[in-house]
Amino acid sequence: MAKSDVKAPAKAAKGAADNGTTTKAAPAAKAPPAATKAEITIAEKLVELFRLQHFDSQVDKIRIQRGELPLEVQDLEDEVAGLETRLKKIQDELAEMEGQVSEKNNLIKDAKAQIKKYEGQQAKVRNNREYDSLTKEVEFQNLEIQLAEKRIKEAKAQIDMKKSVVEESKGLYDDRLKDLEIKKKELDAIVAETEKEEKDLAKKSEVAAKHIEERLLSAYHRIRGNARNGLAVVPVERASCGGCFNAIPPQRQLDISSHKKIIVCEHCGRILVDEYVVDRVKADK
Repeated sequence: MAKSDVKAPAKAAKGAADNGTTTKAAPAAKAPPAATKAEITIAEKLVELFRLQHFDSQVDKIRIQRGELPLEVQDLEDEVAGLETRLKKIQDELAEMEGQVSEKNNLIKDAKAQIKKYEGQQAKVRNNREYDSLTKEVEFQNLEIQLAEKRIKEAKAQIDMKKSVVEESKGLYDDRLKDLEIKKKELDAIVAETEKEEKDLAKKSEVAAKHIEERLLSAYHRIRGNARNGLAVVPVERASCGGCFNAIPPQRQLDISSHKKIIVCEHCGRILVDEYVVDRVKADK
């Protein structure tokens, strides 16, 4: 029994050879796939973050060079638009008042014509009743004239006041329009000098952002938005945070340089990088 058990596999192998078939070897182990963006080392992630910060900081510097000019231009544009609206409103009110004065003048003209007509009819009346009736009509038309003249006087006073406001507003509008043109020219001159550089940096920033995973990129923008100087990733300088300048304990400095995980400042929340990361980014400029 033992003999047949041992030879059985050999026979099976021989039978397979006689039939022209061969036994397949076990498949070789597959090589591990290349690292994806999420699997890159912490050091590389920090390099990409600091590179993005470098480009964004350069864009910030260009915008700082413009100073308050963009805001001043915007404020002047808003003020000019407001003055235009105000002028149009006052001019519409003036036109309406002048129309009312014209209507009252026409009413006076019609009333005088009616008075003349009634006075002519009084000379032809046959009894006191008709005469008294016409007298009342004349009195009524005279009252209409008096009231219309009063309204005209009031409207003319308002018209004079509105015209004074219009002249004042026009002067202010012209001054602000001149200021706006000057500021726009200054801003256009600065933009023309830096526009190409800013566009190039913005493009580099977009490219750098594509190499950063979404979670880190979101954190970067959040920290950058909360920081007054726009710095989200800062180097350790003289054992201190490059953003808030608070001291960093020695053990934490070792953790930063070990690149085992992303370390943030305990005081300001900025991402901290060591000299290795800074040198890598400077070497790639």
